[in-house]
Amino acid sequence: MKNNSSQILENYQRVRQRIMEAAQRSGRQPDSVRMVGVTKYVGVDHAKALVETGCCDLGESRPQELWNKSAKLSVTNIRWHMIGHLQRNKVRRTLPLVEWIHAGDSLRLLKAVDDAAAELNRRTQILLEVNISGDVNKHGFNAEDVEAAMNSISQYEHLDVCGLMAMASASGGPDQARRDFSNLRELRDRLRRVSPPAIRLDELSMGMSHDFAEAILEGATMVRIGSALWEDTLV
Repeated sequence: MKNNSSQILENYQRVRQRIMEAAQRSGRQPDSVRMVGVTKYVGVDHAKALVETGCCDLGESRPQELWNKSAKLSVTNIRWHMIGHLQRNKVRRTLPLVEWIHAGDSLRLLKAVDDAAAELNRRTQILLEVNISGDVNKHGFNAEDVEAAMNSISQYEHLDVCGLMAMASASGGPDQARRDFSNLRELRDRLRRVSPPAIRLDELSMGMSHDFAEAILEGATMVRIGSALWEDTLV
């Protein structure tokens, strides 16, 4: 029986191969897609084994877990991504630990991040979360409201707004996922034409273990992979 480290390496290599194939099908280089390894359901040992495979971008959806894992992992080359909903009262503690915040889901949160970044004298890379599927249970800006918010967002002097993030519909399978991802890309392209110069929209964070190939075909530059990395490693 394989130990967890060797199984995680095998899983990682399999995912990287699928990323490479999808990138090539979309006419892009594989290194144009960043894989964020989501450690939401695993412990520190699993996360450390993933970093040892060469995956240095780790994502957490819960601030407390990010705090815990970042404190216990002494590996200095980890780039932490906050990929889940971030409550405003957890911004100040989270901000110094992360390279990216994916879920910039409201003006109130963006203001809180900007205030904390000013206090810490740093800039923060952030993505605007869009509820592209219209699911009432998901966070994020409504697609039709993002453009109207751009002028307000551009006033936050300590935020580097780098792109958009979304999750596909929970139902509808790969075809619906691809439509959602296409809609996000098209929204990004429209926003690029009207956004203030301070806002860059180069990044598209979309696609997870079950639909990342579809996301890459529609232009994803970041994919958030969890369960595909942990297959056969959890009891």
